[in-house]
Amino acid sequence: MKKWIIGLLVIVVSIVGVLFACVMSGAKTTANGQANYMIILGAKVKASGEPSLALKERLDAAVPYLKKYPHVNVIVSGGKGADEPQSEAAVMANYLIAHGIEAMRIVKEDESMSTTENLRYSKKLLPKNETAITLVSNDFHLYRAGYLAKKEGLTADRVAAKTPESVTVQLHIREMAAVAKTWVVGE
Repeated sequence: MKKWIIGLLVIVVSIVGVLFACVMSGAKTTANGQANYMIILGAKVKASGEPSLALKERLDAAVPYLKKYPHVNVIVSGGKGADEPQSEAAVMANYLIAHGIEAMRIVKEDESMSTTENLRYSKKLLPKNETAITLVSNDFHLYRAGYLAKKEGLTADRVAAKTPESVTVQLHIREMAAVAKTWVVGE
């Protein structure tokens, strides 16, 4: 093989390694109840109106945390995609209420269509000068979500939800591409 091909392969493998390490660095729960607000990032809602497996994992990670820290209020963030029967925020709020979280602790942000918008629009719902939040998403997504939260002026700790096993490889690869795009484009 020519030296430039080997050099190119080394560069590509190095970039993939860095991206994978970044994605994995955000995959741990760091939250301890210090932030007064939680933001649960939206994900697909099934045609039946039920949360997708990824969204259900996020909600199932949030419920025990919210029960453990009753002072924490929660913003459920996600709009309504063309193929969704209702907004992700509405589905999340209903799920949380059905699992024992008081409706008065839940604020719906139902306009966002991306992680950047989730954070930007949710920030507007926080009390003035409140910048500390707890982010909830699937483990693979938390590095980029935290990076974007910081760009929005938020300080975020994390609650990591499991990634559904059936889509782990696919979502990690997609997320590495999304991290690269975020570094280049900024969103």
